[in-house]
Amino acid sequence: MFQGLDESQIESAIEALLFVSDEAVSASSIASLLEVEASTAQKALESLQKRLEETGSGIQLLQVAGNWRLFTHPAYHELLEKYILSWDTRKLSAAALEVLAIVAYLQPLTRAQISSIRGVTSDGPLNTLLERGYVRETGVADAPGNPALFGTTRTFLEKYGLATLKDLPSLEEFAPDEASARLIRERLGAVALPGAVADAAQAGAPTASALTGNAPDAEGANVADVDFFAENAAATLFGVVEKIDFDSLTFNTDDE
Repeated sequence: MFQGLDESQIESAIEALLFVSDEAVSASSIASLLEVEASTAQKALESLQKRLEETGSGIQLLQVAGNWRLFTHPAYHELLEKYILSWDTRKLSAAALEVLAIVAYLQPLTRAQISSIRGVTSDGPLNTLLERGYVRETGVADAPGNPALFGTTRTFLEKYGLATLKDLPSLEEFAPDEASARLIRERLGAVALPGAVADAAQAGAPTASALTGNAPDAEGANVADVDFFAENAAATLFGVVEKIDFDSLTFNTDDE
C-alpha cells in the first residue's frame, strides 16, 4: 500500500485523486497508484459512490466508459451555470481596461512602465488581469532588480476575437484631435518602448490608448479629451465581441 496510508484511508485517498483529475480514471490505475489490489480499489470506489449519494453531496461519482470521475450533481446545474457564466460577464473596471490596452499594444512591460504611462500606481488593475488570465509574466527585464515583464495571453486573444496581436486595430482613429494624439505620444515616450512599437512612436504614429488623464498638458491638448479617449478607446477595443470560429485561430506558442 502507498506509504503513509492504511486501509481505512483508501476511500478518502481515491476521493482526493479523483478531485484533482481532469479526466476519468480507471480502477486499475487507481489501484496501481495506491499499490493495492484492483478488487480493493473497485470496492472503495463503489463505497465512495454510495456515500456521496446517501449524504446528498453536491458531488457525484459516476462510471463513464468503464472509468471513474467526479461530477457536480445535476440538481445544482442552474446555479453552477449562473456562477460560471459570471466569470465571463464580470466587467473589467476602467482602470483594468486601460492597463489591458497598454499591455496589449506595448508588451512586454514592467509594472513600473505601466504605472508611468497611466501616471498612477497600477498594481490593483494588473493583478485583476493576472487573476482573470488576460495577462501573464513573460520574463524579466534587463534592468536593476530584474523586474517582471508582462504580456497578454491566449485567453486575451480568444476573449476579444483576435487571431494574433497584429489584428489589434490602429489607435489613430480613436484620438479626438492631433493635440491629444501628441500628448499621448509624449506620455508614451516616458517609457522604453519595445521593438516595432518604439519605431512606430518615433515615426509619430499613436501606438497605445492614451491612458493618461493626469499627464501634463501638451500645447493645445485638452486633458478632458484625453480622458474621454482613454475610456472610449479601451471600451471600444475591449468591449463585447461577436462569436468567432476558434478553430480558425492561430496562436503564438509562447502564449501558453
